[in-house]
Amino acid sequence: MQNTTKENRKYIGFFGRTNVGKSTLVNALTGQEVAIVSQEKGTTTDVVKKNMELFSFGAVVVVDTAGLDDDTLLGEKRVKASLHALTQMDLAVLIVSENRFDSLEESFIEKCKKYDIPCVIVYNKADICPAKEEIKEKIDIELKNHSSDSMLLLSDILSKTLKAKQGETKTPLKGIVSKGDVILLVTPIDSAAPAGRLILPQVQLIRDVLDKDCVCVVVKETDLEMVLKEKKIIPDLVITDSKVFDFVDKIVPKQIKLTSFSVVLARMKGAFEQYIKGTPYLDKLKDGDKVLMLESCTHQPTCEDIGRVKLPMWISKYTGKKLEFSAVSGLSDIETPLTDYAMIIQCGGCVATETQIRNRLLPALENNVPVSNYGLVIAYIHGIFERATEIFK
Repeated sequence: MQNTTKENRKYIGFFGRTNVGKSTLVNALTGQEVAIVSQEKGTTTDVVKKNMELFSFGAVVVVDTAGLDDDTLLGEKRVKASLHALTQMDLAVLIVSENRFDSLEESFIEKCKKYDIPCVIVYNKADICPAKEEIKEKIDIELKNHSSDSMLLLSDILSKTLKAKQGETKTPLKGIVSKGDVILLVTPIDSAAPAGRLILPQVQLIRDVLDKDCVCVVVKETDLEMVLKEKKIIPDLVITDSKVFDFVDKIVPKQIKLTSFSVVLARMKGAFEQYIKGTPYLDKLKDGDKVLMLESCTHQPTCEDIGRVKLPMWISKYTGKKLEFSAVSGLSDIETPLTDYAMIIQCGGCVATETQIRNRLLPALENNVPVSNYGLVIAYIHGIFERATEIFK
């Protein structure tokens, strides 16, 4: 099975009408009582997640959702939450039963196509009501029970679909380093750093450097000059925390390649080409423009917070404009339409999947709203945009 860390797990969402057996099927597949099961309509009220190992694929997150036809008191909000959850999935499983397959199911499949999410259609409860021929033509598997053999068969279909969608595995440094290269990582330790440990992007890059059979050197920005001049270490590539991009750029000789954690992660997970095109829009911002900062994780902001404090301050100083900044953390629904913003700036996305970031930005991309990334914006306003992106050309 593939070695998949939590932040890179594939998300599999189970969707369908109320009482088609979504929760029962999720419990059977995971082998645990993950979701409450009842004949009462609208039992599943919130999105429920469970980590598991999918046979022949690896680590995934299985997500149970409320019914798409939920007409209970809070039904509209539940349906909205389920459809929002769809945008974060790598694979959708549409459950149908009792030969019901009409506009609701067709509409859901169209949404999957819009978000480029593969959809496996499961006909459930076939022992009670077998599928008609016209329904069999639309489904991928018919389940008469939830036996271990049936769950293995379903797991195999899900695994094959995920593998077909996944393609070649992406990593932060894929294609830009070679075996034996010396990679120097600059990792500031400030008040925003968690006590006693490194932040996730730093850990991800250390692991990827080692996986690429390269030599990994990790230093604080305050020791960088000493390491380069006194220890005479000559790195093939320097990757820095974006917060000290300008400082590091002045110390690292121009002949040495330089980029940031945020930039390499954006290349792996984000809409990188759109980021490259959108970043120069900073020069076109006007007084009163709204700028949205998108954070994939949730954390307690500090006075040194990059997305809520430092970046807005740097952008305002660079543009000389009176801008209105907003921030949304986690993967919660964005209440304000993205078209209301003059520019959207996404974090590196270390805890999000490529699908989650892409679909989160999709409304902006469809409406030509400029998008960028923390690292690219910092590089641009400090005049090192070309240097930071040179290794990707």
